[in-house]
Amino acid sequence: MSNHTATRLRTLLALALITLIAAPLGIAADLVWTPETGWKSEGGILTGLTGPDGRNALALMNAARKEEEAGKTKDAIKSYERVGKRYGNSIYAPEAMYRAATLRFERNEFPKAFTDYQTVVSRYPNTTRFNQIIGEQYIIAAAYLNGARSPFLWIFPGFTNREKAIQYFETILFNAPYSEYAPLCLMHIAAGHQRIGNTNESLYALDRLINNYGHSTLTPEAYIKIADIYASLVDGADYDQGATKEAVTYYEDFMILYPNDPHIIQAEKGLRKMKEIMAQSKINIADFYFKKRANYKAARVFYNEAITVFPDSDIAARARKRLEEVEVAAAKATQTPKKKKRKFLGIF
Repeated sequence: MSNHTATRLRTLLALALITLIAAPLGIAADLVWTPETGWKSEGGILTGLTGPDGRNALALMNAARKEEEAGKTKDAIKSYERVGKRYGNSIYAPEAMYRAATLRFERNEFPKAFTDYQTVVSRYPNTTRFNQIIGEQYIIAAAYLNGARSPFLWIFPGFTNREKAIQYFETILFNAPYSEYAPLCLMHIAAGHQRIGNTNESLYALDRLINNYGHSTLTPEAYIKIADIYASLVDGADYDQGATKEAVTYYEDFMILYPNDPHIIQAEKGLRKMKEIMAQSKINIADFYFKKRANYKAARVFYNEAITVFPDSDIAARARKRLEEVEVAAAKATQTPKKKKRKFLGIF
């Protein structure tokens, strides 16, 4: 056997092996159903099963579809999920789990629907239903974020669960990091964390959106939201100004990067308010050094910082006036007091 022939045979064997491995991950579009023929594999795709297993899987699929058509959705779900578990390496499995998930979705059984959808995405990533499944998972996650409740004991409404919504959005983001859903998921993750009081996690999600999806149409809104969150953490001029500085930075970045964005007025208002608070904080510190400690050098520094923070403002005008008062006080303090003449009594 020549080297060329041997190489060709190895190539053909490799292709055959790839075909056999890929067959269980076959695309759902190659499996069609009609009332006359039942489920049928088309396009030359192998079912992945032979002998009794193949016949049993097909019979179970057909039974599940008949139950579905007859409105016996609970029975259909069980049959479809049985196919997924028993015949996971067949062409029937991804379609079976997809149909089980869809039926559960229609019954508002959101957690189980999400799990079944996830099974399809995890085990059969090449399915042509991928985008469709991601869309359904997104709907479920959004429903939970907006307060959807799963039935409790199959009868009574359960409790809202926004932590589950966040978990679902993170799963979708992991499944499809380059899809149009990715930045949307991060925006919703941020909103979910904010609703349950996880401020740092909310900021982190928005920061991920900005850094990973800089060209998304949602990125400008992420800047504004981060700035607004930091602004909401500001307690006033008498407290630490770390959050104020962060808010100023994000408002300014937004205005530089997106000068024509519809939120520009909102950013301008937010920036002005933050600068007012920061400048007032500088004045408060300067007043302390000026009036309580007579430390004119330190007072000058903080009054000037107040002017630098917000130069065209009433606060800056007040700081300039205080600087004049500081100079007057400092001048008086440096004056040498006149010595009193001593009176001497003469001796007679």
